[in-house]
Amino acid sequence: MKRREILKTLSAIPVAGGMMSIEPIMASVSQKKPASDAGLLSNPPPGALALGPQIYQSIGVEPMINCRGTFTIISGSIELPEVQKAVDYASRHYVHIDELAMAVGKRLAAITGAEWGMVSSGCAAGLKHVTVACITDGDPEKLVRVPDLTGFTKTEVIVPGYSRNQYDHAIRNAGIKMITVNSMEEFRKAVSSRTAMIYLFSAPREYYEGPLSIENIAPIARENNIPILVDAAAEILTIPNDHLKRGATVVAYSGGKALRGPQGAGLLLGSKDLLFSTWQASSPHHGPGRDNKIGKEEHIGMLAAVEAWAKRNHPEEEKTWISWLEYISRKVTTINGVTAKISEPQGVDNRSARLSISWDPEVLNITGEEVADDLLNNKPRIALGGGRTNPRDRTASISISAQMMQPGDEKIVADRVYKILSQKHEKKVVVLDPPAANLVGHWDVSIDYYSGKGEHKLFLEKQEGNEIKGTHKSTFSLLDIAGQIDGKKVRLQSFYSDNAETVPFTFDGVIDGDTFSGVLHLGEYRSANFIAKRSEQRQRPFFSIRVPSYGGRKSDSW
Repeated sequence: MKRREILKTLSAIPVAGGMMSIEPIMASVSQKKPASDAGLLSNPPPGALALGPQIYQSIGVEPMINCRGTFTIISGSIELPEVQKAVDYASRHYVHIDELAMAVGKRLAAITGAEWGMVSSGCAAGLKHVTVACITDGDPEKLVRVPDLTGFTKTEVIVPGYSRNQYDHAIRNAGIKMITVNSMEEFRKAVSSRTAMIYLFSAPREYYEGPLSIENIAPIARENNIPILVDAAAEILTIPNDHLKRGATVVAYSGGKALRGPQGAGLLLGSKDLLFSTWQASSPHHGPGRDNKIGKEEHIGMLAAVEAWAKRNHPEEEKTWISWLEYISRKVTTINGVTAKISEPQGVDNRSARLSISWDPEVLNITGEEVADDLLNNKPRIALGGGRTNPRDRTASISISAQMMQPGDEKIVADRVYKILSQKHEKKVVVLDPPAANLVGHWDVSIDYYSGKGEHKLFLEKQEGNEIKGTHKSTFSLLDIAGQIDGKKVRLQSFYSDNAETVPFTFDGVIDGDTFSGVLHLGEYRSANFIAKRSEQRQRPFFSIRVPSYGGRKSDSW
């Protein structure tokens, strides 16, 4: 990431599942706050769990209205009534889990038209277990050795560059080597006896179009007897299954997203033989999948969700979503200068009707980020698709997804958004105080994580007015870092990226002489405390340098 881009993103960092403003989290964290509490939206008071409508509030947790989508960080979806009832009945009896898995697998096949079905402990666990099945071929002697693949024939998974994403960590958990390819020529060269599987992420357009589409990859995979695993976690379920028709061997879904099954469950559909080996690699059996336990309630709840999916009137559901958004739109557009646009559901990935509400932040004196923060941090709490402000076209906006809203939510959301946008807001003039210090130099940074310590370094090379630029030496990398100093307040940010995963480092502290300290915010990984001390640089005395007169090549320009 370019340094100028870092400066632009100091107020927004990635959290699980998308973009959300850092301000609600940072505002609740005072300087020097213990790391065990840092990063919480609230500090729950002690209290006994009270069964009833206020079950979350009884322990100090305030629920929210979900206008954002099926993101795990805000608990995915609400189970369908059919699922809740099925889980309740399933919890009252003991069964043999192997027998249950076989019965559920057979019934899932009958409903979906797939050869077989399996319930996993979430979609990510399903990805890992299918990978294990592909590298072990159902051999339990291999199974119990994973992730030590010494002596294994199949140790590699091929993945197109467009399919690399933070969720493929589940596949790497099996101990395999990911081979990333970006052309058909690279793909053909990568195929070998070591290839256990091909992994495809179905969300990018390249999955359907382009040289490494599933249609182009599938014939080569079949020719070499290599399974294709398709990750369709956030998609709606297609019956008959579109991915299996296109050439996938197994397709994986999240159970707690569009299907509205148990949040801790996933759905695998495809080859019976491969899914039998996948079940062999899953809990309750010992081996690499034992840590992803799936109970009888999730098995039955997931089956109930698929049964319901096949019967639900999806067009009518989508009409209902649009009617909710129309209600919100009618209310908020009575405010002078506020416009709204509804987008009807498109495609299969994160399929939802969406409402975009826009205004001129210079007229209403409030940004999209500030509206989103207000909605999230005040009752009734509402989680939105990230609020944004674009200074180039002078627009601020918020986005509302209808997919996970519940009946009646539209009235609450309309009232809250209307109230915020119709209020008079004072024009904000951001004036930074003159820098209280020059931070140029080398800094030794001690970090207190939850359970250990880290040592980083900052090489701050340039300070122009309030802006600072330099380099951040983290545990493994040298990263560009940039930020600002406002009086004694210092905020710097860098990003570490590896294997399609990103860790933001946001240093938020106060300078005091040759020390600045505060809270290090780590995005979805919460936070830590840090102390940075100016490093004592030893100045080497000047001396003349003698160049050897032998053994070197003389340059013509000398």
